[in-house]
Amino acid sequence: MNSPEILDPALHTLRHTFGYPAFRGEQAAIVGHVQGGGDALVLMPTGGGKSLCYQIPSLLREGCGIVVSPLIALMQDQVQALCQLGVRAAFLNSTLEAAEASAIERRLLAGELDLLYVAPERLLNPRCQGLIESSRIALFAIDEAHCVSQWGHDFRPEYRQLTILHERFPNIPRIALTATADAATRAEIIERLALEEARVFVSSFDRPNIRYTVVEKDNPRKQLLKFIRTHHEGDAGIVYCLSRKKVEETATWLRTEGISALPYHAGLDAAVRADHQTRFVRGDGIVMVATVAFGMGIDKPDVRFVAHLDLPKSLEAYYQETGRAGRDGLPSNAWMAYGLQDMVLQREMIEQSQAPDEVKRVERRKLEALLGYSEAPACRREVLLRYFGEESTPCGNCDMCITPPETFDASLPAQQALSTIYRSGQRYGAAHIIDILMGKSVAKITERGHDKLSTFGIGKALPEAQWNSLLRQFVAQGLLGVNEFGGLMLLDACRPVLRGEATFMAKRVRAAAPKAAASVRREMEFESDEARTLWAALRQCRRDLAEEQNVPAYMIFGDATLKQMLEHRPMSLEAMYELSGVGDRKLDAYGMQFLEVVQNHQRKHG
Repeated sequence: MNSPEILDPALHTLRHTFGYPAFRGEQAAIVGHVQGGGDALVLMPTGGGKSLCYQIPSLLREGCGIVVSPLIALMQDQVQALCQLGVRAAFLNSTLEAAEASAIERRLLAGELDLLYVAPERLLNPRCQGLIESSRIALFAIDEAHCVSQWGHDFRPEYRQLTILHERFPNIPRIALTATADAATRAEIIERLALEEARVFVSSFDRPNIRYTVVEKDNPRKQLLKFIRTHHEGDAGIVYCLSRKKVEETATWLRTEGISALPYHAGLDAAVRADHQTRFVRGDGIVMVATVAFGMGIDKPDVRFVAHLDLPKSLEAYYQETGRAGRDGLPSNAWMAYGLQDMVLQREMIEQSQAPDEVKRVERRKLEALLGYSEAPACRREVLLRYFGEESTPCGNCDMCITPPETFDASLPAQQALSTIYRSGQRYGAAHIIDILMGKSVAKITERGHDKLSTFGIGKALPEAQWNSLLRQFVAQGLLGVNEFGGLMLLDACRPVLRGEATFMAKRVRAAAPKAAASVRREMEFESDEARTLWAALRQCRRDLAEEQNVPAYMIFGDATLKQMLEHRPMSLEAMYELSGVGDRKLDAYGMQFLEVVQNHQRKHG
């Protein structure tokens, strides 16, 4: 199905409609397969170009492509972006008045739409299915397909019923797409959507433009502020927190420190949430502080960082959330601060939930994998990709690669800590165990008689920060477990270390660098003040056009396209057309305005 005859029209559409000169990775094979009538399951990272895999076949096949999308905001953004490209796109959701919905239905019946986005709930409605039966349909695209799985992190029960597409429309090709799915989730997607005959396309999960960093919590708010000011002053970013209260407090605190921050969580009034989301998507340099209620429907390509002030639920959730940074391929950061207490809180949430035991078991395993990622002394990217079944080599672009940790033989400290946990009854948290090891005669220790333990004070040779790190590493390596109350308990895997039959190599805590040594590295660097001036002028031109069109700035041109204008300095419309992201419609609509900015700048600066 991947013959030149099929792919030539696809390449033409890619270049002239979307403005890209060539397909990336598996895109060409996917487009050819679906265009030829085949079903597909596509696993491709955020920013990898999933949307093109169904948008181009929809434009090339006869009829309208029906896209099942779980969030209203995502539909509206994608439809708005497609209309900017001259594509006949629309959506049907609860935000429309009856007359507006009827007009869109008439356009579908008349064959006047290329793409129609619908929510799964609406698609399951008999009226909507009747409408589809009366229309010419090019394909069905099921976006965010992991929502079908109970093991997925965004489970939507309505997705389970989407097998009706296969049953009622067996001759229309279906393409299911997701950015994250482990083996169990992948298998369930195939089963639940009846995609057993579909071709599976798995792209690399690697996002090489994202730098991964994990830091140990030590006044996390100030750590976050330093990170933003050092690397991302004036950039758009997302900060994830576990609770609504923490979201509000963090956003308020960041604003007092001069950062343009907004809160977002399910407890806010719907109008406030919508306003904050619009300001984030359309503005420059807004930092959204949010619970995980925010993000899945955000298509903003120029988010330069994603920060976690609390541990997410799983590596899938972490990957999905961090993947919202750098969708345009430009350098971006994924930064996380965590401590053992985060593990305790997440474990409590699992144990106190009403989920069946099997679900709890899977959630515990996923949480342990995330802790292992956070504590591994190896390349972050290697650990992350291995979780998704992909092997790689050290990336050179994560904190572990840039500043490799020093390791030491921690077998003796491990024996000291394990013995202390055992002798004190395997019921106390990390802080209590460390107080015993450090020999602190505080009330909570003396009242329980723990100052009389033989291990009292035997750990004074190590600093408290190192003990905190060691206990996290013991949990991550499976030597210790954490009960539902946060108490540390011995696991079978600790026996060889406790008996001296195995060594335990641990990461040494890094001493805090002096302030003078802190490096300031901006993600967007300029060769000269002249280049910075042109960049500002291009962004201002984009901002003016976006306000005039009432669309987000990135829908005019993304940062990646502006960066090419900065580098190549096009002096004609023909040269402008050679840039990635400049298609026919956008060249006609905006090419001359940006050309004048470049020409005027060159005249002034020679």
